[in-house]
Parts: sequence; C-alpha cells; structure tokens
Amino acid sequence: MTVITRFAPSPTGNLHVGNIRAALHNWLFARKYGGQFLLRLDDTDLERSRPEYVDGIKADLNWLGLHWDGEEKQSDRFALYEEKFEALKASGHVYPAYETAQELDLRRKVLLGRGLPPVYDRAALALSADQIAAYEAEGRRPHWRFRLDHDLPIGWTDLIRGDQRFDPKLLSDPVIRRADGSWLYMLPSVIDDIAMGVTHVLRGEDHVSNTATQIQMFAALGATLPAFAHEALLTGSEGKLSKRLGSLGVAHFRESGLEPMAIASLLARLGSSMPVEPFTDLQPLIDSFDFAHFGRAPARFDEGELASLNQKIVHLLPYAAVVDHLPQGMDEAAWDAIRPNLETVAGAADWWRIVTGPIDAPFPVDEDRDFLALAHARLAEASFDAAIWRTLTEALKTETGRKGKALFLPLRRALTGLDHGPDMGQLLPLIGREEALARLSV
Repeated sequence: MTVITRFAPSPTGNLHVGNIRAALHNWLFARKYGGQFLLRLDDTDLERSRPEYVDGIKADLNWLGLHWDGEEKQSDRFALYEEKFEALKASGHVYPAYETAQELDLRRKVLLGRGLPPVYDRAALALSADQIAAYEAEGRRPHWRFRLDHDLPIGWTDLIRGDQRFDPKLLSDPVIRRADGSWLYMLPSVIDDIAMGVTHVLRGEDHVSNTATQIQMFAALGATLPAFAHEALLTGSEGKLSKRLGSLGVAHFRESGLEPMAIASLLARLGSSMPVEPFTDLQPLIDSFDFAHFGRAPARFDEGELASLNQKIVHLLPYAAVVDHLPQGMDEAAWDAIRPNLETVAGAADWWRIVTGPIDAPFPVDEDRDFLALAHARLAEASFDAAIWRTLTEALKTETGRKGKALFLPLRRALTGLDHGPDMGQLLPLIGREEALARLSV
C-alpha cells in the first residue's frame, strides 16, 4: 500500500503554528514510507477564501521545505460532491431539515438546562408533507443532515489515542449542507479523502467527534476507512490554550530571523517522547517519526525554546548553507569566527560591521592609554598572520605583567567597541593590520 497523507487548510487566513505542525507531521509520515503528501485547499467558503491566502499557504510550505506531490481545490470539485450527495439522498442517508438557527439554538438551551446532551432530536424526520409544504410556502429552504445509523456502533483504533468508541445515539446527525446549497466541512472532506486515495488522516484531537460521524459517511459511500491519528493540541508556554498560538505563523517566524529547520526540529517532536534536538536537515526527523512516540498530554509550545533551538542550529550551519544570506565580502573564515556569537543568521551583518568599521569605541581610561599605545607599537612591528592575536597578547603580557581581563578587555574594546564577542584570535585577522592600527591609535 502506498501511504498517502493530506494537508487540507482553508485559505481564509494565514497558516498558524498548529497548522504548520499538522502539515509537517503529515509530510514526515508520507516521506518515511516513500508515500505521497497531498495539498488540498478546502475553499468551499467562497466568500472568505482568498487567492492571496492560497499563495501564502504555498509559500509557507515551500519555505519550510514541505513540498507536496499533488494538489486539489475543493471549489473545483462541486460536481463530484453533487453526485455523491444525490446518491446519499437516494439511499436515505441524508435528509432535509427546516429548523432555523434560532429554533435550533433554543432547543439546545432547553436540553442543556435539563442537564441533557444537546443532541438533535430528528424532528425533521417526522414532518408531514403538509408541514413541509407550509415551510416551503414561507420561503424556508432546507439544510441537509447526514443520518447516523443508531444501530451501528462507531469505533476505530487511533494511531495515537488507541481504541475509540462512540455511541451514535449520543451524536447529532451532522449538517452537511446549508440552506443556500453551500457545503460544510464534513461530507466534502470524506468524498475527497476517498477520491484522493488518502490512507492516513492525521489531525488535531478537536476532530475526534468529526471522525466518529465521518466513519459512517465512509461506510455509506462504500469506501474503505483510512487510518486515523489525532494529536493533542498545542498549548502556550503557560500551559493553557493560548490565543497567541492562533496568530503565530510563518511570517512571524521569518521576520524574527528564525531558520525553517528550527521550526521543523521543534514541531516534529513536540508532544512526543523523543527529545527536541537541533537538526540542520529534515532526514533525521523523517527517519525517527513514529505515531507511537506521541501521547495524549497537551503539547506545550514555547517561543523561548524555539529561539534557543534556532541559535543552536545557526551554530551548526556551514558557510555554504548561509552564503546567500550574508553581507557582501563576508567569507567562510569570517562566518566561522562570527557564527558562535549569533542567534540568527541575519545577526551576522551586525558583527560584520564591527569587522569592517567604522566602530564607536569607548574612550580608554587613563591607565589603559599607555597600554594601548604599546599595543599599537607591537602590532606595527609584528608579523601579521593567523596567530597575530596570540603573538600580540603574549608580548604585551611579558612587557606589562597584565593578564586576564586587564590584558584582554582594553584591547577588545579598542578593536571592536564592545566588551564581548567572537574569539579575537579569529576576529583580529579579519579586521586587518591597518584598520587595527587605526583603532589602537589613542
């Protein structure tokens, strides 16, 4: 069997971190088994779906390296939905209902007030022909519900949650089509999963009850069930569901200077028993991905952890991977020198300005002025090679008796304008003799 997964966002907004995690896990699972990862744009909401959101979703997936093997748009498939809908009508699996939204809301409140589950009572099935005619005369048009089989227990073995069981009598017959003819999520998703040959449906645990009703839709359409896996939802760093998670998307991560692999490294294992580690390539994440590692505990997303992970990944990146994102003139030696001090690749530009100058160095204190003058003299007469920092500091240590901070800090301040930074043994050769002499002039 060829594994086929799908990512099915609605192009009514930008992808957020929860969407990205779902896309990544579907992609990893498909790649692990040499299968296909499909992109399906669930754009049945024609009023809210926008081409710019479609473009944004694709750009985000490409930036993350999650390339897809096929693409579908639900708005191109209405004829197929109509065909399957008519078949379900003919077989008695769907029925019209005439209640208004206000009437349904009132019924729900009454049931809840009595301490009962707000399950639809199937009143529409008891309507007489005269009552239906009266509703039609009022101008009411029916919405359509899928009729659950109350005698057919619902169950499946979830790849993450284990055995799941639902009593269909405790579920409302889901509305699948609005009175204006537009489609809700439930039925088109099943029709598409069948038509696209999807073998594994991986999504959030908020879809568990949807799966229970959709299982009977698969059966009504004569299709084989895919396997299901429902992941625990992400929570914020404070341990609660966070509205901020709904606004964190790829644009935010890019603007923060984060690497795609930092996002992938964190989200691939978040909520699993496997350690979150910095990776510079997706292959180890593909190889290690396994539903068995995921549990039902909430998965906590922490931006601080992501930033720390990003820093570790930046420190692992070779020059070839970043050369197109570095300032002009910055070579491999400069990258190797500056890289250990970076939080993001973009930060290399700030350090490169320290190398190329000009810098704003603090005026030396009185006791350092003669010391820096001596450093200027010794640097001027020394052979300027890769070991120049060691040559210079050993000479100054011998002549002045200075050591530790008293020896190194005045030199670093004069040469970089800062109290900290990259290894001066690597930085001084990049600054160059003439520029270094100019900076030591006091």
